[in-house]
Amino acid sequence: MSGHSKWSTIKRKKGAADAARGKLFTKLIKEIMVAARMGGSDVDANPRLRTAVDKAKANSMPKDNIARAIAKGAGELEGAAYEEFTFEGYGPGGVAVMVGILTDNRNRTTASVRHAFTKHGGNLGENGCVSYLFDRKGVLTFEKDKVEEDKLMEIALEHGAEDVRDDGDVFTVLTDPDVFNDVNEALVEAGYTDPDAEVTMVPQTTIEVTGKTAVSVMKMIETLEDDDDVQHVYSNFDISDEDMEAMSA
Repeated sequence: MSGHSKWSTIKRKKGAADAARGKLFTKLIKEIMVAARMGGSDVDANPRLRTAVDKAKANSMPKDNIARAIAKGAGELEGAAYEEFTFEGYGPGGVAVMVGILTDNRNRTTASVRHAFTKHGGNLGENGCVSYLFDRKGVLTFEKDKVEEDKLMEIALEHGAEDVRDDGDVFTVLTDPDVFNDVNEALVEAGYTDPDAEVTMVPQTTIEVTGKTAVSVMKMIETLEDDDDVQHVYSNFDISDEDMEAMSA
């Protein structure tokens, strides 16, 4: 199972604390603002904004917060100007890591991300050093005990999904980015909602990490995701079910 699905499962098992919820809202607001700035405030005409708003709603963000974020991004209200870019590098065990950033202070964020890599045995690289190892895909993940496999597969494939994978405790639906919203909306209408559904970077192949190396990888990703300027962390690690259970306990 890829790092994306593993980490999503672990986070679900840990639960959502208030502090984590606050950080999630901060990241979602930034994404909404940038999406509105780049593509306009019309949700129906701006796929990136629609995805961001849908994710905010799925995570129970108040409508007023969403509306203010859209207005700020569109320039209708005063707000910070965010810059979007990506860091690439390697984590413990040689795993590839991509870090998506939205920040109003590049120097601060660069120092913070570099420290997170170095502290946990990784190192930053040049742009392009690992991005070729990933494909951009829409990803939706559902816990097995909350869905009917045949129905999930039928709806997803009917609306253009590329694949529905059995990833241990979860089913993972993969789509081309162009049909992600169609698949997501169809599944929501059927009662299947993934609050973490997103267009993301999926590794073409994975590297298995175990023991102390696995712990270091997870700690590095946790440190990065705890940074308010980090929107996404992508990696190609794979961890055994035994190690995953130990870390999620």
